[in-house]
Amino acid sequence: MVSTTFGAVAGPNLVDVMGRFALSIGVPALAGPFILAATAFILAGVVLLVFLRPDPFIVAKAISDVQKREEIAPPTRSFKELILKERGIIVGATMMVLTQIVMIAIMTMTPVHMGHHGHGLREIGIVIGIHVGAMYLPSLVTGILVDKVGRTVMAIASGITLLLSGILAAVSPPGSMLGMITALALLGLGWNFGLISGTALIVDATDPANRAKTQGTVDVLIALAGASGGALSGMVVAHSSFATLSLAGGILSLLLIPVVIWSLRSDSSHQIVEEKVVAK
Repeated sequence: MVSTTFGAVAGPNLVDVMGRFALSIGVPALAGPFILAATAFILAGVVLLVFLRPDPFIVAKAISDVQKREEIAPPTRSFKELILKERGIIVGATMMVLTQIVMIAIMTMTPVHMGHHGHGLREIGIVIGIHVGAMYLPSLVTGILVDKVGRTVMAIASGITLLLSGILAAVSPPGSMLGMITALALLGLGWNFGLISGTALIVDATDPANRAKTQGTVDVLIALAGASGGALSGMVVAHSSFATLSLAGGILSLLLIPVVIWSLRSDSSHQIVEEKVVAK
């Protein structure tokens, strides 16, 4: 996450340098950033191939297989356990999809909104750079908070933070750099809370045997949600305004709270049912 922050902030500042390098080797200037990206991806692949041995995923599956073989009578999962796991996947996926839609929608239209009100590329770059930093850099602390205060609290914090971001983006004067920076920083932070707490819920609800498949499916849903949010955001702004889009995004993020409450109430109801069954 820290490397992503570094790349997102430093990358745009290397465009000019890599453009000159591209021209020096006889290719178009715009090919320069792609040369840098290709080099970085190749080096990353080599590092993973050489140093990530053994693969942690393979090790986790091997440990799980050994544990299953050593169990004389493998415990069967109760009805409650199965329901909780299924619900954890649903809640985690919903959380990540909603935060992705809200974040992408507001972020996509922010440069357009700022450009229409006289901000230059430098100011837009600063706002988006701070936003990207807020998306990834807090992960160093967010992971600890998700473990310490719980997934539920961080999910609610995500919804509230995204709501504040939407309200601030809507009411800030178009010429206010401070307002846009604060709104986009909160937008990134709320997304960070939602992504990590949602991922933790999915990890809790899956086993090594089905975790990669489940996470891959959720990742596809997140990508589709982001694409939809980006496309719809343009339509909303074209037919209404950036303020309307921001407020709509903030209100949409509040759906995280009833989803979490539904999960907690369902946990309580299933516990009561199970206790009655045991009593009988």
